[in-house]
Amino acid sequence: MTTTSEIAKAFVAAQKEFAPALKNSTNPHFKSQYVDLAGCIEAVLDALHNHGLALIQKTHECESGVKIETIFLHESGEEMSGGVIHVPADKQTPQGYGSALTYARRYSIMAATGIAPEDDDGNHAEKFKPKPKTIVEQVKQNSPLKKQFIMRVPNKPDINLANEYDMPDKIIELLGKVAVAGSLDNKSKCEKVKELLSLNADIVNKLGGGEQIKIKNAVQDFIRDHK
Repeated sequence: MTTTSEIAKAFVAAQKEFAPALKNSTNPHFKSQYVDLAGCIEAVLDALHNHGLALIQKTHECESGVKIETIFLHESGEEMSGGVIHVPADKQTPQGYGSALTYARRYSIMAATGIAPEDDDGNHAEKFKPKPKTIVEQVKQNSPLKKQFIMRVPNKPDINLANEYDMPDKIIELLGKVAVAGSLDNKSKCEKVKELLSLNADIVNKLGGGEQIKIKNAVQDFIRDHK
């Protein structure tokens, strides 16, 4: 029978000393801050080492993306797993797998150690709790004529979206149209794409990590191909 009494005691002690996972990086496309992989490791590594614990991240075979398992090793020989996290690769390219790997490693550490970004929305839910809606506002919200999500397009009419999660596919569609625009040189095409992201940053910033990665990869590929 595998014993975990030593590692359990050490992990509890280490967890009491974990530092905040500070949002130390900025996404230039979405104009939002996030905690990167180095920030996640920095928040926990010293405390783990102080209590005889090592952190390793093991990859598992996966054709559709990456699977990462965060494991804690104790100096007694005991070990403990934080479970396996799977992140699909949006593109079957080294860049696509690299982005998925970094994303998986970051969230695997946070899940296994129990840390969260210092200014995570959940920590401030009460602070930003919306005010009760007036009767007029409630009627507007429940009206069948409720406005759809609006996507801004440079020098073009706005596009109505059924919901914000249609944004990644619509952006990728527009990237394809810009790519074949014969009236624009490569520099102008890249400027159009950056303007498109800037106009829609408010919606993009609200998307989940998977959708943001999908947009980020598509934009990076576009800019690389049109340098």
